[in-house]
Amino acid sequence: MRVTMTSAAARNGRANEDFTGAVPTAAVLIDGAGIPGAESICRHGVAWYAGRLGGSLLSLLSLVRDRSLSALLAEAIERVTDDHRDTCDVADPISPSATVAILRLSDGLVEYLVLGDSVLVLDRADGAPLVVSDPREVIISRSYRSALEAAADGSDEYHRLLRDLRANRNQPGGFWLAKDDPRAADEAITGSCPSSELTGAVLLSNGASRIVDRFRLADWPGVMAVLASSGPAEIIHRVRQAEARHAVAADDATIAHCTDLGEA
Repeated sequence: MRVTMTSAAARNGRANEDFTGAVPTAAVLIDGAGIPGAESICRHGVAWYAGRLGGSLLSLLSLVRDRSLSALLAEAIERVTDDHRDTCDVADPISPSATVAILRLSDGLVEYLVLGDSVLVLDRADGAPLVVSDPREVIISRSYRSALEAAADGSDEYHRLLRDLRANRNQPGGFWLAKDDPRAADEAITGSCPSSELTGAVLLSNGASRIVDRFRLADWPGVMAVLASSGPAEIIHRVRQAEARHAVAADDATIAHCTDLGEA
């Protein structure tokens, strides 16, 4: 498997809270999530959490071949939580968390997992791309959107609304992310398909998937065509142009483009 990766922080001088990496048979993308005030809860920060979770997953994917992706994610969450349980308030609603996308080659299959609002797209040889996403956070966030837009950015009311939104994390009827509870991995969207049916796949953080789901600059077949011709950096370049054109705050943007899926 060949993996081409690009990741760009939202702006210069700011830590990139995304992570992506690969081993010969798997690729991982982590999109760290946090809100103002998290530094008082966790001394390590969101970028540390994303990198630690991603590194743990890559290690497990490389060494453990006979367990499900959900089981490996659960173990990775437990490991990272143990790494800072004694120094940080890992159970606080605003402690660092992350969305996760994983792709693995296994005995002629491409297995996948998505938890949170990252996106994974499988480019099928015959037919439209299969888009794997987890809409639960997006659906719940819509009910807070108008109130957040009305509140002054950084105000007490703005932070209160964000806390209320985050309180839906990892709760029945809410949305699920990697955080401190390994049972969240059981809520991930998973599946598989024969690798022979695919020409490629791509993992995107929500800052990169904006090219389709926010700015409507392309559809998913169009994105796969740009990836094949120009690579992931071109996708992020177009997103940055759209953010500037529409005066939308930039987000960390990360892409892992996987090809040659028949080759371990």
